Amino acid sequence: MAIPFTLRGTDGLWMTNGPPALGTQPDFKRDTSKTCKVFAYSKDGLLFAWCNGEFVNIVNTQTFKLVHQLNLPRTSCMEFSPQGNLLMTWEPYQVDTDAKHGIPNLGFWDVKTGQCVKTLIQKKQTSWAPQWTADEHLSSRNVNNEIHFFEDHNFDVIKEKLHLQKISTFALSPAGPPYMVAGYVPGSKGQPSFVRLFKYPNLSTPIANKSFFKCDKVEMAWNKAGTGVLILTSTETSNESYYGDQGLYFIASNGESMKVTLGKNGPIYHLQWSPKSNEFCVVYGFMPAKATLYDMKAEPIFDFGTGPRNYCYYNCQGSIVCLAGFGNLRGNMEFWDVKQKQLIVQTNAPDTTNFEWCPDGQHILTATTAPRLRVANGYRIWHYTGALLEQVNLEEKKELWEVKWQNQPEETIKDFQIKYKPVEGVPSLPQPETKVAAYRPPGAGGRPASVKLHDYEAPSVVNETAKANKPLTKNQKKREARKAKASQEVSTENHDQSTLMDFPSIGNAETDKKIRNIRKKLQQIEKIKEQQQAGKQLEKNQLEKIQGEAALMKELEDLVLS
Repeated sequence: MAIPFTLRGTDGLWMTNGPPALGTQPDFKRDTSKTCKVFAYSKDGLLFAWCNGEFVNIVNTQTFKLVHQLNLPRTSCMEFSPQGNLLMTWEPYQVDTDAKHGIPNLGFWDVKTGQCVKTLIQKKQTSWAPQWTADEHLSSRNVNNEIHFFEDHNFDVIKEKLHLQKISTFALSPAGPPYMVAGYVPGSKGQPSFVRLFKYPNLSTPIANKSFFKCDKVEMAWNKAGTGVLILTSTETSNESYYGDQGLYFIASNGESMKVTLGKNGPIYHLQWSPKSNEFCVVYGFMPAKATLYDMKAEPIFDFGTGPRNYCYYNCQGSIVCLAGFGNLRGNMEFWDVKQKQLIVQTNAPDTTNFEWCPDGQHILTATTAPRLRVANGYRIWHYTGALLEQVNLEEKKELWEVKWQNQPEETIKDFQIKYKPVEGVPSLPQPETKVAAYRPPGAGGRPASVKLHDYEAPSVVNETAKANKPLTKNQKKREARKAKASQEVSTENHDQSTLMDFPSIGNAETDKKIRNIRKKLQQIEKIKEQQQAGKQLEKNQLEKIQGEAALMKELEDLVLS
């Protein structure tokens, strides 16, 4: 069955089918309004909503029949709740000049009845949508630096509040129960910033706390299973880097926390959890950037080497990860088999501003959209083996603003066998090229340039030897030191015993005992002398022992020759 995708631009809103029915149109009637502001799919893809500047329309994607039409012409953002029971809409905040109070601009609409469940005031567009758990039992929003929690779509009653002084950001785990929430409080007056993890509804006692001194803001990302959250800290300014300082930390739902050790200095460009929730990928470091795969203990398990990339994208099955270089990079795309840790193919999608995996996990949609790029807007459909299946460019002076695959129910997302042989594709349409001669210094004398700009690192599995080279924590250092000391004492004791017994008996038990005692003292003096040669400051009694070495040697000689 073909999975369609939706496009929004100056020609309005329309749909087209993906593989295997490329180029065909579903039964959706194009909306030709040139003021289509926003559209959204429900998580299972069975509902589709959009605003055309007059109404918000909701249709069933199986029949494309209109379900509801809402008189909300100013809607700028919309989103379905995880189970598709509610449609949330946001309009720019306004104040009633007569009543001199704000007009509620965040609406919750029952998809079955089309009735408004609740309206609230949400001034800022940033983080406008409440956060939900996957079962829709719990929803939460930040109100004046206080997190309010609601249960079972009842927005008239605040069930719980998270009180943290000046809390600015939070992240609700999508899974549960148990339900987990992480809250961030920025530092002030020499105090560090911190993130605390709570288990709902016990919001008075945190189960984990992580503090940071170099932090102006954080981004938090839970995995799908709700077993761990990644915290990306950043500062706007730094004496060491133009990009500021960044740090990456991991907190597990059981309260364990640790810093993610990165293998190269530089900014963190992108990170993403695997849909399987058992690993995550990070792209970081000065160009050429490094990409590394980490497990649930924040330990590196595979190093993808370095290359021109600044994004990482998992397919819906978590079996393939694409490392891509977009924006100021030239569109490099590397497709990796996650299980085999093997490169499938490397290709290029120049001028890409939008990348999205198809829910089937085998096809990719890349697009050039406005306002990022206003020239040569269009889209391409790829296969994960690097084959270009379709390329469509809009007419000149026409703009494409947004493009997105239709979501699919989770039960329809199936695993598949990864193949390395490319499927049959189509030739890429010619792109305008500007040839720039390589720079040659004045003293080159016309000789060809031979400067190698970058040395790329090869990918590698992170083995136990590499893990052993990872910097130890304070507790790990203490444990290793205790083990080493105990091992050394046992080894020294065994060595001393074997050395003391390793001499021929004189035949007199009393004389043999005296010889053993003298040899033991001489071995102790030898160790003290080694410490002295290593630069250690000796005690007075240790110096006296060294001075007595000659007398002990004379006494030992007399006993042996007697």
